[in-house]
Amino acid sequence: MTTLNFPKDFIWGVAASAYQIEGAWNEDGRGESIWDRYIHAPYHIQTGENADLACDHYHRMSEDVGLIKQFGFPYYRFAISWSRVVPTGEGPANKKGLDFYDRLVDELLKAGVQPKTTLYHWDLPQNLQDKGGWPNRNTADRFAEYARFVFDRLGDRVRFWSTHNEPWVAAFLGYGTGLHAPGICDYSQAYQAVHHLLLAHGKTVQVFREGGYKGEIGLILNLNGLIPASNSQADIDATQRVHDETHALFLDPIFKGEYPQRLFDFIGTHQPTVKAGDVELIHQPMDYMGLNYYNTDIVSFDVFAGLNKARITPYSAAGWGRTDMNWGIDPDGLKRELIYVKENYGNPKLYVTENGCALPDAPDENGFVADWERIHYIKSHIHSLHKAIEAGVNVNGYFVWSIFDNFEWERGYGPRFGLIRVDFETMQRIPKQSAYWFSEVAKQNSISI
Repeated sequence: MTTLNFPKDFIWGVAASAYQIEGAWNEDGRGESIWDRYIHAPYHIQTGENADLACDHYHRMSEDVGLIKQFGFPYYRFAISWSRVVPTGEGPANKKGLDFYDRLVDELLKAGVQPKTTLYHWDLPQNLQDKGGWPNRNTADRFAEYARFVFDRLGDRVRFWSTHNEPWVAAFLGYGTGLHAPGICDYSQAYQAVHHLLLAHGKTVQVFREGGYKGEIGLILNLNGLIPASNSQADIDATQRVHDETHALFLDPIFKGEYPQRLFDFIGTHQPTVKAGDVELIHQPMDYMGLNYYNTDIVSFDVFAGLNKARITPYSAAGWGRTDMNWGIDPDGLKRELIYVKENYGNPKLYVTENGCALPDAPDENGFVADWERIHYIKSHIHSLHKAIEAGVNVNGYFVWSIFDNFEWERGYGPRFGLIRVDFETMQRIPKQSAYWFSEVAKQNSISI
């Protein structure tokens, strides 16, 4: 058995998002979000469930922080609900909403846990969607105002900020395919949403710098692996188009100060309106980039497969099956993505801000889950990350998704990603085997393979 040690300042953590765990969707002044509107309409959620209660974290926050402390997880990455802080997305802040996150940060610090805060994890206030949502340029300004409220309240204690989580998902699943809230199927709106999400990021970084707030601020992107289905030029070109949409569309303006012209030429009239000075604002320096990695896909040319003419199928490396979400498993894909960013974008400071898997998680008679498959998954991805460090990638931390089983968006409560099981009938929290295992990884700052 070999022990793989990590740098002494490497950080370990667990993650969750506001909408997936908090519940209390209409309490203490919280406004309606696009996800509240979306899930309360029929046929949008596979199981017909909603997140009105979710994990009831809003009322059980102290208990949940106690569990994070119990397992000694050094960092907790949580998201803030824009609708809880600014109920309509514009205008004054909601004191009770800010009070909740104030208490959360204090409890975490008292427990010896460092908070990492994400400002946007897909739950746009519905009032702003009624005015056009992310395709409306005004939304970027409202986001920067909301961010200032949060910085002013929490910036004396939080030192680790993310503007957006996975803007590709917010734009393309929300406005392109309609799979996510607000459920719009319009690629012109999706591409315009991308630009305004990135513009909101730039404006928020500007607010952070001008306000003299302490700590790091960055952006989190989901970068999945992509493999052409064959050596045919059609499959290679289709893979490049998907790569341009999922990678270059975000990485290029952030790190190079330009959008990928090849992609814009292909999408033609769907390309967004970009005003003078916009890209420069997006391109300003940030302190780190978060990378979320789950899987690798095979891409083939298919004239019937949407705007990109690209058919996506899951890929699993030899010896691996698929997760409960029917996602393939390819641990080495994480190393490839990290090295890709290093080699093409100047080796920026990186964190793996999400990695994990949904599994059937059959509990025993006591509700305990011996989830050795999840442990195998996480360990293999951490091993891949270690290879990236050996290759010179500037990666500084790893966060498991997720600390709790939670509401998995359009799939309801079926898929379970958590290190801690949640009984959604009783709200009982039951740590799984993986929670004990990952606790030791964080404590030892190493894995054994």
